[in-house]
Amino acid sequence: MSEGARQFLRFSIIGVVGFVVDAATLTLVTKGLGLGLYVGRVISFLVAATATWALNRRFTFITVDTRPLVVQWLRFVSANAIGGAANYATYAVLVSLVPFVTAQPVWGVAAGSFAGLIFNFTINKFWVFRHRNEAGPQGPEPSNPVA
Repeated sequence: MSEGARQFLRFSIIGVVGFVVDAATLTLVTKGLGLGLYVGRVISFLVAATATWALNRRFTFITVDTRPLVVQWLRFVSANAIGGAANYATYAVLVSLVPFVTAQPVWGVAAGSFAGLIFNFTINKFWVFRHRNEAGPQGPEPSNPVA
């Protein structure tokens, strides 16, 4: 299996973890805190994005990045905003138009997660977690599997 295929597999597995975090958070904030489905989804997305950023940084795209963690996180979240928009739009359409999904919004989360998968993998591989030696003039950056 190629390194790219292994990365996609790890990214996908971490995406499943992100889905679980997303769905659990959505359930907690909507049923536990009484927030609405849309505000709850924004919160659950940010919690899941933080979890997947940390896991992908450690297990999928293992690189040394000397930028402050908050800068790395902001880069990840901003890069995934387009995939997140597709994710959220899919969710919003389904919870608005499909009564079953309105009653069980976790299915909207699942559909939204799938909608953003390919875009998010590509932008993460080639921009967010890109090795410096792939970037050109900045020179090589050592890989650190313990980072």
